Parts: sequence; C-alpha cells; structure tokens
Amino acid sequence: MKATFGGGCFWCTEAIFQQLAGVNTVLPGYMGGHKENPTYKEVCTGETGHAEVVQIDYNPNKISYKNLLGVFFKTHDPTTLNRQGNDIGTQYRSAVFYHDAEQKFEAETFINKLTEENVFDSPIVTEVVEAQTFYEAEDYHHDYFNNNPENAYCAAVIQPKLQKFLKSLANA
Repeated sequence: MKATFGGGCFWCTEAIFQQLAGVNTVLPGYMGGHKENPTYKEVCTGETGHAEVVQIDYNPNKISYKNLLGVFFKTHDPTTLNRQGNDIGTQYRSAVFYHDAEQKFEAETFINKLTEENVFDSPIVTEVVEAQTFYEAEDYHHDYFNNNPENAYCAAVIQPKLQKFLKSLANA
C-alpha cells in the first residue's frame, strides 16, 4: 500500500519513515503542483505548486496507516503554514495526500482527534488532499541523510530530529 506525506524537507521525513518496521520503501518526490516533471530547482522557487513529499510503500499487516499518521504528526509541526523550522515556502507545507476514501477518512479523523485533545497550541493547518501524480526526486535526494551524514543540514537538523524520534520509539 502507499501513503504520501508532505512534512517539510523530504530529507527529514525520509530518514524518519525509513526506521519503521513494515515500511518497504520511502521515496522523496514532489506532489500537488501544476507543472509536469518538476525539478528540485523549480520546486524550490515555490512557483510549481508542488510540496516536497515522501511516498511510502508499506505492508498494512505490519504497520497501519493510522500508525503512519501518528509518526507523521509527531515528527513535524502541522501548525505552521508553508513552513517547517527555517524551511519556508509552499513546498514545505504540511499535507496528507490520500490514495483512497479510507485514507481520507482516517486522516480527517486523526486531525479531528488531535484538535479535540488540544495536542498542539495552535490550529492544525495540514491539508488533506487527493493524491496526484507523484514525481520522484532526483537520484541524489534518495537516502540523503544516510549518504550525507556530515552535511551541515543533516547534522544540525535531521540528526537531532531522528535521535528524538528513535528515543520515543524505544520508550514506547
């Protein structure tokens, strides 16, 4: 099965979802825009309308879509419009791209529950929209964190986020 999430920089979200049992592959890419076959450079301008996303192929017998949603909402800020930390622009928006009516229902229900429970101090701005064409990112974006651990962004942003997530898994 597939799940597609936009939670800011796809280097971060890829590194997180790669850690989960039941996740077969995590591909970085672009979705939700109007230009066919966009490049990273084009998406970074914010003019194509695409979000940086990860498309996850997962085994629902080992991990549920609801669990994937839980990880998604736990590992990014769904209350900032078009922004994740210092990454600013529509390409960094928080989005759930659903692949069927069941995923749409689960995502909307999950967001409603987080809202009712006041999990976040600000309103959730995550968009829930139907999946469109997925454009796989250029090869050098694949497995970026694992291939570039010494990169300044990886060391300063991804590594602490990943360590915090892994610690939460260990304590679960």
